[in-house]
Amino acid sequence: MTAKQLLERLVGFPTVSRDSNLELIHFVEAFLDEYGVEHWRIENDDGSKANLLARIGPAVAGGVVLSGHTDVVPVDGQPWSTDPFMLVDKDDGRLYGRGSCDMKGFIACALAQVPSWARMELEKPIYLALSYDEEVGCLGAPRMIERLLADHPRPAAVIVGEPTMMQPVVAHKGSTNLRTTVTGRASHSSQVNQGVSAIHVAARLVTRIEDVMAELRAEGRVDEAFNVVHSSLHVGRISGGTAINIMARECRFDWEIRHLPQDRFEDLLGRVDAYARELEARMRERAPEASIVTEPLTRTVPALADDNNAEVLALCCELLGERPAGAVAYATEAGQFQREGLPTVICGPGSIGQAHQPDEYLELEQLEAGTRFMEQLGARQRHG
Repeated sequence: MTAKQLLERLVGFPTVSRDSNLELIHFVEAFLDEYGVEHWRIENDDGSKANLLARIGPAVAGGVVLSGHTDVVPVDGQPWSTDPFMLVDKDDGRLYGRGSCDMKGFIACALAQVPSWARMELEKPIYLALSYDEEVGCLGAPRMIERLLADHPRPAAVIVGEPTMMQPVVAHKGSTNLRTTVTGRASHSSQVNQGVSAIHVAARLVTRIEDVMAELRAEGRVDEAFNVVHSSLHVGRISGGTAINIMARECRFDWEIRHLPQDRFEDLLGRVDAYARELEARMRERAPEASIVTEPLTRTVPALADDNNAEVLALCCELLGERPAGAVAYATEAGQFQREGLPTVICGPGSIGQAHQPDEYLELEQLEAGTRFMEQLGARQRHG
């Protein structure tokens, strides 16, 4: 099957993160079985989702891991002009469908080469590492990385295939999702001296979260390699209160911290939390039961630092031609691989500008570029 044909099959599986990805995993397993490729399924706790790890070539140290996620973001409320879970070729040089760019195109390019790789006498292995729930916090990759390192000889390099227009990326920000719950005291709105409005307090804290970014810029804590040069803090959702004439007892908001590789998540959270403790103390002067509690919604996805990657970066440049390395603001499982000491870069077909959009598409030229990259990778591994 060609990369385009495989992409059509992959897009046809509606692997939105809230749903199972097992039908896609079963399809890939059956495809690998046709060519005698060993593979291992690594399930989540309830067995509703799975990672898939496969090795083409000998069980020896070295080799390259090709990592990609199987889940996609929802299409709810988006104005699609085509069926999002059907790959559509409009003869405009683009292939439309949810996940075509982010990032089933990369997976399709790799799978298309499996028959050729399986016939080769590879000196070093090529691993396929397909994960679940990347879009909701890179939840699946850690247990797959654990199994990879426990059960297999140590690989030499990891290439994460997020869409980069086939440009090597050597750094990305870390990411943590958080929820803050402010609990005050309800009262009639005409008796503001009796209650403590959780909404008013939350508003002050939300403003502080934005102010932290201004402080970081003023302190020169920036990295010009990123298009957003500082660590970013953003509140995405807020809710609270029961009626216009009741001082709100509770307000909660969901927010995120995306930190530069050189910043520490704990330090940035500490700046916000210090102000939260000040607000909490003032609230308790009137309402001793008042509180401000911040909890992580996901584990911190570690940043990818431009470090210990010379060999894998050189490999990408050997296969692609000399290209300047870049940095991206989004988070991936690349930082999780690097945290375990595996040299890692990001490089894949398509533009991140298309990710998560209605009428998401992958340019045919990018699919072809990804295919050429995989062909050359096989030739490279054949000769060690």
